[in-house]
Amino acid sequence: MKFAASFFLSGLFLSGLFLSAILLCAPAGAQTSNLVRHPATPEDRRPNDPKVPDAYAVTGKFDRIVVMRIKNKADLLRGMEQLVKKEGIKDAVILSGIGSLRGYHVHNVASRDYPVDDVFTKAPTTPANLNAMNGYIVNGQIHCHVTMAVGDKAAAISGHLEPGTEVLTFAIVTVGVLDKPLGRVDDQTYR
Repeated sequence: MKFAASFFLSGLFLSGLFLSAILLCAPAGAQTSNLVRHPATPEDRRPNDPKVPDAYAVTGKFDRIVVMRIKNKADLLRGMEQLVKKEGIKDAVILSGIGSLRGYHVHNVASRDYPVDDVFTKAPTTPANLNAMNGYIVNGQIHCHVTMAVGDKAAAISGHLEPGTEVLTFAIVTVGVLDKPLGRVDDQTYR
């Protein structure tokens, strides 16, 4: 019994050390986070419409692949928006994205119900490696998620890409342009 209690307490101590190590490895720098609570609207209180299917699919083919490159000190999202407009892209799948960043700005959901609250995380002077990007372009609007490695311990940061994410060396984004509209796939009111 003494051995089990000692083993348990040792495990708690090691767990505490492990948690402390994780917290110490968290990215340092001028990172700020703020919670945005959205006011409730009548739409938020509306129950789900039984006519909207629980799941549905849109079938199509890639019409073309577009590889975008955004240069040093350019805003990643703004650069993508300019190229989407220039290339006449209406509906597409963001297949990948890599590069490096001088700073970042993302947001994540922070609630389980409507109205959906968001947490915005901004670190304009914290460099990051852009490891992954995915998402959609729906009717010309970009809905992009990014995953980045930050700091010497490469802590992962991810979220919905916001303006203010500035490119360091370059960013390369690959987009598959679809041959048909995506409709309401990212419309949160279609429920």
